[in-house]
Amino acid sequence: MTEDEQSARDQLDLAFDHFERHQPQLAAHIGETLGRPLDETALALGYFLSLSVWLVFERALPQRLDAVTTSELQSTIELIALDEELRRADPAEAIDTEDIVAMEQPEVLAFVHEHVDATLEAHADGIDVDDVHEIYHVILVQILALSYAVRRPKGFPIGKSEMLA
Repeated sequence: MTEDEQSARDQLDLAFDHFERHQPQLAAHIGETLGRPLDETALALGYFLSLSVWLVFERALPQRLDAVTTSELQSTIELIALDEELRRADPAEAIDTEDIVAMEQPEVLAFVHEHVDATLEAHADGIDVDDVHEIYHVILVQILALSYAVRRPKGFPIGKSEMLA
């Protein structure tokens, strides 16, 4: 391994350690997926995307990003599962899970799509598409969970339903 490769690996290790310290529940959830026996290319894509998505949020909102709690993560997982179930029950429905995530984070989802598409295209003959779908699903959960973990800026008006709670 060259010095540059070792330096890059060390930086990635530091970034993952930082992710695990600041988002332990989310990192554990993603780690469960990445710990399964997956296609090597899909696994590399999962590591890359999970770290990239985390860094986008962490660097863009360093003082406003809370740690995702177990209950918040579970709620996000259930929300996406319910949405997917509704889509299976009514395939003519115009909005799908990706659209919901895109409403929260259109640029982040576009980045994810770009890299998923490029990976599938580059490895069309030798990649397990089901594994890529599994990675994609866990990244959708990550994006939505992190979106909900962003604290409002001070002075941001609250809605009427929040005032009543």
